[in-house]
Amino acid sequence: MPAPAPAPRRAPAAVTPMAFALALSSAYKRYGQTPDAALKAAQITPTQLHKADARMSARQMEQLSATAMRELDDEGLGAFRRKLPWGSYGMLARASLTAPDLATALKRWCRHHGLITDDIRLELTVAGTTATFTVEELRPLPPEVRELSLAFLLRNVHGLACWYVDSRIPLQETRFPFPAPAHAGAYAHMFPGPLQFDAAQAALRFDARYLKLPLRRDEKALAQMLQRALSITVLPYRRDRLLVPQVRQALAAHPDRSHSAEALAELLNVSARTLHRQLKEEGAGLQQLKDEVRMERAKDLLYRTKKPVKQVAAEVGFRNEKSFARAFRVWAGVAPGQFRDG
Repeated sequence: MPAPAPAPRRAPAAVTPMAFALALSSAYKRYGQTPDAALKAAQITPTQLHKADARMSARQMEQLSATAMRELDDEGLGAFRRKLPWGSYGMLARASLTAPDLATALKRWCRHHGLITDDIRLELTVAGTTATFTVEELRPLPPEVRELSLAFLLRNVHGLACWYVDSRIPLQETRFPFPAPAHAGAYAHMFPGPLQFDAAQAALRFDARYLKLPLRRDEKALAQMLQRALSITVLPYRRDRLLVPQVRQALAAHPDRSHSAEALAELLNVSARTLHRQLKEEGAGLQQLKDEVRMERAKDLLYRTKKPVKQVAAEVGFRNEKSFARAFRVWAGVAPGQFRDG
């Protein structure tokens, strides 16, 4: 019996607006050069380039950008008063590689970016549980490349942050200081999460807990990444290094809605399969986390309240006092009553 034919490979999804390719072409004109070779390398025809609603794949955008940056020797693609020579962003990434955590790495990146151009100011701030990365335009950016430049910069810093800590960093909000373009629908693919146009500044908002994560990359990994550095701006991360604390928080906050993996996964907006897989990658198990949360809750009730042990057992999910006492002794090394007396 002949082997089944292999399934045809799917073509990469074309969601990146062709308007970005048109902006890249205008950067060539600024330097008196032609984008023909770059467009050909990215397999973009003149007809496609000038089609208002056309899209290109992430791979095409990566190819086009890389070729343009090399040919123009400008990683800023004509957005700033002086060129950012090829390798500038790699230098910034390397300068932050020894940072102890993501917060330090991004602050270094912002500071060093100010050394290579003073047209914009980048800043990372934290307010409560939210981190915000903002782009302040100190001088007007060229209108023909402004949208591309700001979108590319936000994608770049978000992709680099994810790469540094080897984790998906969900965006709580992305803001742009221009009206919603005709291709605004494409932004949902580039910046998953709430979007705001006509904002005061370009900005990204995300959970500040990611800033405490240690960097997981070394010089060897950086050298490999820089061979296709632009891929970090177009490829999403599946792993989320904050999943374990998010699971603990959900279990503690919604004990009545997290009794099963499916119910918990729904609270976290992931599939049950993804939940189990990512917990395994982090060296944790769902039952283990449930036990830890129940133990902390039981200890808190025993220490801070005068509720009978039987009532504490019921509140942390045990059917009877005997099974609770047995489990608590395993967790804490003493019986519930001894823990309270101690």
